[in-house]
Formats: sequence, C-alpha cells, structure tokens
Amino acid sequence: MGNPFNDRQAGTILEVRNLVTEFRTDNEAVKAVNDISFTIKAGETVGIVGESGSGKSVTSLSIMGLIPNPPGIISGGEILYSSREDGVVDLVKLKEKQLRKYRGNEIAMIFQEPMTSLNPVYTCGEQVMEAILQHKKFPNISAGKNAMEVALKWFFNIFFIFNYWGIISWLKPSYTGPRRYYTSKEKVAREITLQLFEQVQLPDPERIFHAYPHQISGGQKQRVMIAMAMSCNPQLLIADEPTTALDVTVQKTILELMKDLQSSHNMSIMFITHDLGVIAELADRVVVMYKGKIVEQGSVLDIFSNPQHPYTKSLLACRPPLNRRLHWLPTVSDFMHTAEDGSIVENERSVHDVTFSLVVTEQERKQQHQTLYEREPILQIRNLQTHFVTKRTALGKPTKTVKAVDDVSFDVYPGETLGLVGESGCGKTTLGRTILRLIEPTGGQIIYKGQDITNLPTPQMRALRKEMQIIFQDPYSSLNPRITIGEAIMEPMRVHGIGKDDKERKEKVIQLLHRVNMTEAQFHRYPHEFSGGQRQRICIARALALNPRFIICDESVSALDVSVQAQVLNLLNELKKEFNFTYIFISHDLSVVKFMSDRMIVMNQGKIEEMGDADEIYANPKSDYTRNLINAIPKGELEDIRASMARKRMQTMAF
Repeated sequence: MGNPFNDRQAGTILEVRNLVTEFRTDNEAVKAVNDISFTIKAGETVGIVGESGSGKSVTSLSIMGLIPNPPGIISGGEILYSSREDGVVDLVKLKEKQLRKYRGNEIAMIFQEPMTSLNPVYTCGEQVMEAILQHKKFPNISAGKNAMEVALKWFFNIFFIFNYWGIISWLKPSYTGPRRYYTSKEKVAREITLQLFEQVQLPDPERIFHAYPHQISGGQKQRVMIAMAMSCNPQLLIADEPTTALDVTVQKTILELMKDLQSSHNMSIMFITHDLGVIAELADRVVVMYKGKIVEQGSVLDIFSNPQHPYTKSLLACRPPLNRRLHWLPTVSDFMHTAEDGSIVENERSVHDVTFSLVVTEQERKQQHQTLYEREPILQIRNLQTHFVTKRTALGKPTKTVKAVDDVSFDVYPGETLGLVGESGCGKTTLGRTILRLIEPTGGQIIYKGQDITNLPTPQMRALRKEMQIIFQDPYSSLNPRITIGEAIMEPMRVHGIGKDDKERKEKVIQLLHRVNMTEAQFHRYPHEFSGGQRQRICIARALALNPRFIICDESVSALDVSVQAQVLNLLNELKKEFNFTYIFISHDLSVVKFMSDRMIVMNQGKIEEMGDADEIYANPKSDYTRNLINAIPKGELEDIRASMARKRMQTMAF
C-alpha cells in the first residue's frame, strides 16, 4: 500500500481524499458525505456551495473532528492537513486529544449562528481569552509564578463574592477596587483580545470585551466569532454560512473584513454558503455539492461563465436578478429532474434560455400598474408613530425614548405587493406589527378599508384579524413544537369559527397543504420533522386558513437557501394571483424585495428614506442610504469576478 502523503501538490494546506461520512440509525446508514475529494492551497479561498442537506456543513465538521459519534462516523477516506509543526497529518486517524492541538489553533471555524455559538453566561472578551489561553504558549511566564497567581485569583474571587453579599461587613460602604484579578497569562490574553477586537473593527473594544452576547448586534457577534477564530493565527479558517440572515451592508463589511484578514495573515479560507452571489465576492475556486456528492468544481470564473452541471445552473438562476424583472424565478426543476433509479436527468437548458423566457416587458408592467392604481387604497397609514420608553425617572416619567416608527405615511392598493426594505433596526418589523396592532401605536392613524382601526376595541380587532394576517420570519419558533402541523393550521380556524366541525376544518387544511405543495400524510407530523422551506410553507398555509385579504410577510425567506427561497417566492406570487391578496413584503434583501414588489419603501432609523416604483428606485436611487444598500448586494457579475481576481493577483505579488 502506498504512502497517503505522497503526490501532494506543493503549497497544499488541506487535501480531502474520498471522504465518506455517514449517520447510522437502526434501519439504515445515510451517507451525508459520499466519496468527495478536493484541495485547499495556502492563501486560497475555496467556496463550498449547495442547498441544505447537500453535505457542506458535515464536510466542515468532519475536518474539525466534530461529528457526533454515535450516530455519525467517518467511514472512509483521508483528510490530509499540512501542520506548521508536525508536517502532513491525517486528521481522520487522530484521537480526540491529538485533534485539540490543531482544532482552534491551526484550523479555526466560524459557525453559522453566532448567538448560539457564543456562551450567554460569559462576556465576549472572556470567550476569546479562553481560546488564547488554551492554545497559546507563554514562555516568559514560569509555571511556579502562574500557579501562585491562580491561587491568588481564587482567593480574590471568594473575597469579592463575600463582599458582594455583605459577609465582610467591614468593607462597607462599598468596595471600589477591580472586580476581577488577572494572572500574567490572562493579562497578555486580554491585550491580544483587545487588539483582535480592533482588527475586526468592533466599535469601542473595551465595552465589547465586557459585554455579553445578547448586548451586541448580530454583525458585532459575528465579528467576535471572527476574532475568536483568528486569535491563534490559524492556517485554515472554515466559515460555515457566516453571513446568512445578516443585512446586505453588514454582510459586505464581514466579507471585506475576511478578505483583509486573509491578505494580512496569508490564511486559507473554506467558505460554506448556499449563495453563489457571495461566493463570487470572495472565492478563488468553487466546489458545488448536491446530496452528499461533489457535482462540479473549478475556478470561480469558469463556474459563473460556463457552468456544466444542471444543479450549478439552477443555483445561478434561482437568485432574483437585479437587471431585469421575471414573471417567476427559475428553480432546480427547470434544469434537471431525478429519474426513478435516482440518477439526474438534465433538461438541456442554459441559464440564459430559462431566465430570458421569463422576462416581464415594460409594457406588461405598465398595464398591470395602470389597473392596480386606479382603485381606492385598501390600507392608509397616516403619520404613524411607535415609540418605546427605555428609561424613566423614579416617578415613572420617561427620560429616554426610542422612535422605532417616526411619522410614517403611505397607501397600499388592493392586489399590490408593497416592499419594505432596510437594515436591522430601521423599524420595518415594528411598522408591520403596528399595522396589525400586535404593537400598539403611539400616534397616527391606521385606516383599513375606510375604517380607522387605530383605537378599535379588542373584540372587533380580533375579528378583523381574519382578514389581516402575518407570516413571521422564523417558521420554527412561530410553530408550537408540541402540536402537529395539521392542528397548528386548524387552531386559528377554531378560534374564528371557520368550519362547522373539525371534520370540515380538516378537509380544508388538507386542501391548503396540497396548495402549498405538501401532502395529506404530513398532517400528523410535528414541526421538527420538516425542513426550513417546508416549515415556511406550513406557516403560509396557516395564514391562508382564515381567508385573509391582506398579508404581511416579515423576512419570510431570509434564512432559506436560494433554491428554496425561489420556490417560496413563486408560491407567494401564485397565491396572490389566485386569491387576489395584498402583501406588505418586509426584507433586508433589496434584490428579493425588488423581485416581489410593485412599489418599494426604503426605511432608515424609523423614517421613510425613499418611496416609489421598485424598478425605478433600483435604477435611480435618490438617497445615499439607498445607494449603499444597492451597492452592498453581491451581484455575481463576470466583470466583478474578473476585477476581484485582478486585485488578488496584485495582493499576492505584493505579499
């Protein structure tokens, strides 16, 4: 048998050979990763792309040695890593204790959801310090000195606890000294952490150091995770969906930050995402995965200019285009289908052929809008305000108020989709919930079908909610995990007296499930048994159960894969035509809002920044804020890819 470390390319940091990772149950073994091979070179960014369930994240967890066993196991293949200290090692053969030497030190990982990745009971600074103390060496600090300082630290902690509870009464009225004793190692780790916070451009590093995860924004949490990953100067950084569900502007700054850090540290990056637009901004090479296998890999320019596999073509076509308007978005089924034997059958259509057959002409759009806006508005918002008091005096007088919605006015017409776009914290979700009176307004008027509902009594408002529904951002948290999805859809029907009995209601629920492309057999299943896209379809079916006329979609596709997102957006448009719905579509993604909307409102700091025809706003934005939102969208154009490749070549030569 030959040496597995022979024939490796010079400068290769990681080589995955014929990797197989499977999860075993009582009945079968599911190969989540099935015989894949790829390499990552020094200073290179490799993008791993595919839908949920394609095996992207399992690949990264296999490399990190984080596959839970049981039920998971790496049953075949090699993961050859070029260590700084030990040369080439096969990570698959290492035991847990041996893996810790590399994990977090030479190979670091940024996980998808920073809120769940960060420990809520420790400050951000302490969590970064922990990684440094675990892996860094401190040759100037003797073991004896460190042991003495650790003992002194424990004494100080006990001393502080006793003082806090008043047990050491002679220290009163109050002890104003430091709240924590730092050992010499911890002082060094603290300085390194603060420097890292500056490197990742966190505002006020000292404050962030002492802040808990819930006290900072999503973008700031992701920067803390990047600082933690960079704390030991890794050779390879694995980023698993690090920008999913972030605002496009925050996403752009995170991607630029990763580029800068890569350039300054000559680091390799394995970037996992479902969005090929993001990959175009960052990657040198692309690996496309589908159902555990690699279906295509090549340079980013080759993949975008001449995709070979039908699945790659579908991923490129699924994202809403910015330079034209389509009747509906292409999906995977437009490019391929699966035969009875499980093989993929290509439909022999190019991305250009599919997308240009769906283009909406200017004349079609003009006629549609002429019909749409000749009617009276279904909803009128007049000077609406929603304020939150954040600080009061001892007597209850407000001293500090946040104006989440600040003097907003607009109309919505029957059959229209009005887009509402802006960064997190701009007030768009608060506005949507205020319109439905889920949050009570501070001032202004909400007029629905000519009736002022701003101060409508609760019984009348509850009855009106049959007509006014909302599809929430996170379908998993908006569904009760203890009841089946059939019961979840039937519950509001019982509350509002729709259907004479449960038999009739069940029949309607089954009809609704069929309408959102689900089956009768799924009626008795629980939310955790479905994918994210399926759960969102269930929430749409629940909203339809009450026969509404007006629906608010609040970030209802923000966390979905681009292919699943395309299916859900197409479904919403089909239902709109079938039932003559009126939508307010809320999102931070301007490309999605542009595809869905007739008109668009751009919000910033509780106010309307810009309002008008969606295509016109994109083509000719009037405000700098809107221009920044548009410029932050990853477009994936070939010219941008070529320019990015040229910049990288210049940086490599300079390095």
